[in-house]
Amino acid sequence: MAFPIKTFAIAAALGTFAGPTFAQSVATPWELKPDMGYAYDREGKTYSYKMGTSNAGELFKGAKKVPKGTLFFIGQNGQLYMRSGPYLEGDGKFKFGPDQ
Repeated sequence: MAFPIKTFAIAAALGTFAGPTFAQSVATPWELKPDMGYAYDREGKTYSYKMGTSNAGELFKGAKKVPKGTLFFIGQNGQLYMRSGPYLEGDGKFKFGPDQ
């Protein structure tokens, strides 16, 4: 009886260590909503705001569309960057993922 319990405990412990690694390598959707505004302020903090429609015309003045295929990321200096261009390998893996 002790062998199956010990085996289960070892498997659970290994699963605990492997879980975070697996979770980081899987892409998850970034859910932006049409009635929300997302801001990145001068101090590098991010905010989300509930938006209305009364002054939507003013909102679009000076706004630019973000091209499809754009990658956003924070550099080691804390600055937000964007990069257009391929970010996936031919097999669908993230091109800039952790070294394996």
